[in-house]
Amino acid sequence: MTTPAAVIVDAAAYARAVEDAVKASAAYYAGGTSALDDDAYDRLVRGIAAWEAQHPGQVLPDSPTGKVAGGAVEGDVPHTVAMLSLDNVFSPEEFTAWSASLARRIGHDVERFSVEPKLDGLAIAARYTHGRLTRLITRGDGTAGEDVSHAIGTIEGLPNELAEPVTVEVRGEVLMTTAQFEHANEVRTAHGGQPFANPRNAAAGTLRAKDRAYTVPMTFFGYGLLPLADTEAGPAGRLGEAAHSDLMIQAAAYGVNTTATTAVPGITAGTAERVLARVKEIAALRADLPFGIDGIVIKADLAADQQTAGSGSRAPRWAIAYKLPAVEKITRLLEVEWNVGRTGIIAPRGVLEPVEIDGSTITYATLHNPADITRRDLRLGDHVMVHRAGDVIPRIEAPVAHLRTGDEQLIVFPEVCPRCGSGIDTSEQRWRCENGRNCHLVAALSYACGRDQLDIEGLGHTRAVQLVEAGLVADLADLFTLTRDQLLSLERMGETSTDNLLAAITAAKGQPLSRVLCALGVRGTGRSMSRRIARYFATMDHIRAADAETMQQVEGIGTEKAPSIVAELAELAPLIDKLATAGVNMTEPGATPPSPAAGDAGDADSGSESVESAGGPLAGMTVVVTGAMTGTLEKLSRNQMNELIERAGGRSSSSVSKKTTLVVAGEGAGSKRAKAETLGIRLATPDAFATLIADYVG
Repeated sequence: MTTPAAVIVDAAAYARAVEDAVKASAAYYAGGTSALDDDAYDRLVRGIAAWEAQHPGQVLPDSPTGKVAGGAVEGDVPHTVAMLSLDNVFSPEEFTAWSASLARRIGHDVERFSVEPKLDGLAIAARYTHGRLTRLITRGDGTAGEDVSHAIGTIEGLPNELAEPVTVEVRGEVLMTTAQFEHANEVRTAHGGQPFANPRNAAAGTLRAKDRAYTVPMTFFGYGLLPLADTEAGPAGRLGEAAHSDLMIQAAAYGVNTTATTAVPGITAGTAERVLARVKEIAALRADLPFGIDGIVIKADLAADQQTAGSGSRAPRWAIAYKLPAVEKITRLLEVEWNVGRTGIIAPRGVLEPVEIDGSTITYATLHNPADITRRDLRLGDHVMVHRAGDVIPRIEAPVAHLRTGDEQLIVFPEVCPRCGSGIDTSEQRWRCENGRNCHLVAALSYACGRDQLDIEGLGHTRAVQLVEAGLVADLADLFTLTRDQLLSLERMGETSTDNLLAAITAAKGQPLSRVLCALGVRGTGRSMSRRIARYFATMDHIRAADAETMQQVEGIGTEKAPSIVAELAELAPLIDKLATAGVNMTEPGATPPSPAAGDAGDADSGSESVESAGGPLAGMTVVVTGAMTGTLEKLSRNQMNELIERAGGRSSSSVSKKTTLVVAGEGAGSKRAKAETLGIRLATPDAFATLIADYVG
């Protein structure tokens, strides 16, 4: 989808737009701050270019069009070869038009393209003399940049010494990974600074910072390699004749980090169609990458094609950036809502001035917990950077502090539970009502009775409200002691619906332990983790007898989660006892308790395994299900599919990675299927998968 241009109606609006664009660019390149997010800046510059195309005699000298970095920055260290920006395309149609234009320029179709992710950071040139890193220079205005050599030694992937004693210049992008960004903001706020709004700004600000009391790491990815002028006669001099893809292989051989080590390595493509296919593949992987990308860079791979095409004042004519929809936008935080979940957790949620991100209008974003609000120094009325990638819940990264007007107000934390007025347990980062599950009993009951838990048909939210308000149910166990007369006393409960509900409640008593455990809603667990715990311990008694060290033997439970699960189960002991007394099943079919040795540290393989799945057709496999199932699997919920996978000896997972063995791709399978194809993971249709595990279906 093409990013629409800002509408500029007259010369005065044009002049304001030029001023705004130059200010935004200067703020970003000077210190990693800007009043505009990337998408807003792109819209503004496209609007400026459109107005100038219609009024060529009124172009202002400060206009950002045709200039590197929008003409907002200068440098004092000359570049050996101009370090240009890239022009952009935003759709397959625009890319096809560009590739046709390039073919006309060079006199033939491009023989080979290189296709790489466009990393969301700051471009630098790293100069090596006889293999040793001697200077770091920013892009600047393209002809000269700023010396940032003080950052040598703080950038991962940019070695102080190459594997060979060559004199070369490596060009690439300095960025912060998601983990580095979180660490940087923790360190920055601990030293009294404002958190960075996003990883790109953090990298730009950190790279230029001098004389700080702390150092935070960054990461480098190389995308260019060229000989320095005084060594063109040596071995490195031949680099100027090499294809771009060969240069990247050589850079990696020198020890420089490139995208070859990531899930989105650079590739070569022989046709524009293959380029566009690769664009789709990279876009599908975007949300799962540990670093930000804002597009895909496409270049004519051969040096001869590049030389024939040449360059303009701002950008090479042989390369283009295919921009992806923005995943970050700046908007305002209007208020904070405090919602109480089914386990009593009091969760803050930011109410936003509506903003469109990647085709969706965002009005709410997660704020994690009070400690996170304090650490980020968020205030009502703040301009905030909001991030949304893929299907993840939008989150507020940080306030854009330099846009504050002084009218912002501190966020007031609740002193009592906003739902029931009880006290609040603030001993952990996530605050909780002292009434726990009883605070929002209706939500806890609705969740427990859901299809993927106890599957009590006819007991939804409305019926749960009736039962609680009538005083018939004070906890989950009370459901299993309800009588026919009690149910008939409720409004809109006839004899048929009463009998059906009682039958569903009776059937729920026989659900496997994994579902009972999931229905309890133990914090730190979910459907998958509940199945693992139940399969490992086999009985509720064994689960309750486990200490934190033993609990850690279950796959996926670490040192932090284990103690909280053990404590939560102890808190739930009275409820579990009532459920057992009511006749609810407390064993996992087919599983056997762990041997006494299973609790020994490091003996993670001595836990229980299902007898029926030990030699199943999926033994040792990690399986991901995506899209709509058909045929014999059509009526199964995603949870039932995961249970089926585990009965057949496999391990279910919700995300595709290099560890995934098989992806079952049904109708409408999207990014997960694309990621599986990119990683070369085996795909199966629902029908083929049903045949594979036919003995376990039903």
